[in-house]
Amino acid sequence: MLLAFDTATPAITAAVHDGTAVLAESTQVDARRHGELLLPAVDEALRAAGVKLDAVTGIVVGVGPGPYTGLRVGLVTAAAFGDALGVPVYGVCTLDGIAYAAGRAGEMDGPFVVATDARRKEVYWARYTDPRTRATDPAVDRPADIADEVAGLPAVGAGAALYPQVFTGVRAHAPQHQSAAALAALAAERLESGARFLPPLPLYLRRPDAQVPAGYKAVMPK
Repeated sequence: MLLAFDTATPAITAAVHDGTAVLAESTQVDARRHGELLLPAVDEALRAAGVKLDAVTGIVVGVGPGPYTGLRVGLVTAAAFGDALGVPVYGVCTLDGIAYAAGRAGEMDGPFVVATDARRKEVYWARYTDPRTRATDPAVDRPADIADEVAGLPAVGAGAALYPQVFTGVRAHAPQHQSAAALAALAAERLESGARFLPPLPLYLRRPDAQVPAGYKAVMPK
């Protein structure tokens, strides 16, 4: 019984999977309220699935890449649940979940690109051989700098939709944000096949926006 969630994109999404199928999912898109909305989403998914928290045997969490503030909400929550329940925590690349969701939606079958919004006029992105197979490591770049690498490839994700002049093959009907249902289903497949998971640690790929100012003035007396 897997409890999956992800806060690496504007979607605060949680789902329950029994090892065979998704039992329930709760998703809300709000780029500023990950901390407020994640636990209600988990509660709603568990309630809709008719599952108590103590029945969960594994936690699946999206590890990014994603912006610092939102991403850490999901990872800290996953660590807390894993510790409290005494169950393993499985990390899955957020881009992998979106790629898998695109495949389930029938939007992708051959090579394509997934890109999410990294802010600062950048995207988090990776290329895929198929919906289950990532061909490159996740990266963060300005779209113009990767135009040659993504040229002519179908593309999914909110980052791709923001820069259609670079991601010329954007699939308008494919998922833009993460789906915990897809993340859970992908993790269930990987567990069944014995595939390895990522550690439940954040893929930030760059330094956080908040920085300690250089040369700040001390206010405490010496």
